[in-house]
Amino acid sequence: MLITLACLLVPVSLLTVWVHDIVLDTNRYVSTVAPLASDPAIEAAAVHRITEAADVRIDGSQVTADLAKWLESQGLPPRVGTAVKALGPQLDSAADQAVTKVASRFVSSQAFDTVWTQANRVAHQSVVRALTGKGRGAIGVDGGTVTLDVGAAVETVKQDLVKAGLSPAEKIPDVNKQMVLFHSDKLQKIRGGVRLLDIAGNWLPVITVLLAAGGVLLARRRRRALVVMALCGAGACLLVAIGLVIARRYYLDHLPEQVQSRDAAAAVFDTLVRFLRVSLRTALVLGIVIALGAYLSGAGRLPRAVRGGAERRADSTMAWSAAHGVTTGGAGSWVEARRRPLTVGVLIVLALVFALWNHPTVLTVLLLVLILLVALAVLALLAAGGRAGNGAGAGAGAGTGPGTGTGPGPGDGGRDPGSGGPGHGNR
Repeated sequence: MLITLACLLVPVSLLTVWVHDIVLDTNRYVSTVAPLASDPAIEAAAVHRITEAADVRIDGSQVTADLAKWLESQGLPPRVGTAVKALGPQLDSAADQAVTKVASRFVSSQAFDTVWTQANRVAHQSVVRALTGKGRGAIGVDGGTVTLDVGAAVETVKQDLVKAGLSPAEKIPDVNKQMVLFHSDKLQKIRGGVRLLDIAGNWLPVITVLLAAGGVLLARRRRRALVVMALCGAGACLLVAIGLVIARRYYLDHLPEQVQSRDAAAAVFDTLVRFLRVSLRTALVLGIVIALGAYLSGAGRLPRAVRGGAERRADSTMAWSAAHGVTTGGAGSWVEARRRPLTVGVLIVLALVFALWNHPTVLTVLLLVLILLVALAVLALLAAGGRAGNGAGAGAGAGTGPGTGTGPGPGDGGRDPGSGGPGHGNR
């Protein structure tokens, strides 16, 4: 029962860490969304929204009609006035292009990155409000719609248009300058879940580890229980990861009209859940590594063959080293006598390093596994050197010929008969 609860709580624990440390933490949230300012989809959506908000329009038809009337009054043929009147739509298009050009130049500049970062930092309390119903800021929440105020960006574009000689930009009205970031009819339900996850905070991961440890320690076959727990936990993370893929597809396929860019919505979604996906992948790989390690330390035929092969290679390596005058001396005998507690100590140290690592990734797991393999290889070589030294001492004391060092005798440290030969170092 404890193992089952632990497996079910593994993905939930990752959700609590994501909510507590990423979504509801201002600095980490800002560092998460800051790269979006350079995302092509966000830039395109921002240009479109700023252009709409600026909405600089020149009545081209009226301007050309007045000009045609003046030309006709100067004696020019009527066909000249007709041709001038036809330029009205081109004047409107030219004004729109000027606004879009200035907006594009602003969005692609460092100034927009600064505006984006500052707006998101100030608005973080409103993000919390969107998820918990508390706070206020530049981000607004109306029902299930979350919007970001791009008023600062619009005002900057307005001033740039005026400086560029487009005087009608001075008449840009104070219109709605909200950019829809997120919309979901389930936002109220999401709020309830976020509150619960935030309350759990950092305690749920600790509780999950304690449940898993208790389940393994109380099991009759602990190694098998550890393998089952690790694989089931990894499987639970895989299911949640698949659920995220399905949720992303469903969300993008049901975007409301308020969301103006599907690509921008996808970029925001992917950025906000990026660390959650990394955590799920990390837990998945960690579970597989733990299960594999627990299995290879068992008494099955394949694990014994793998360990025996490793021991034989270590003995061969140290025999070759001894033949060339390189021995481990007393250190090898000391490690051989204490190899099991030393191995357990290495595992505990690496487990603590992983637990204290700030947001570990798959690369973190692989790095720690590499360090573990190197440490185990060093211990195996030192232990093989100790066995070689003990075997040589036993042979000299008994006055026997070659090959008798594998049997019990003086200097074998009280080991079981037959434990001194190659391939028998795992007791």
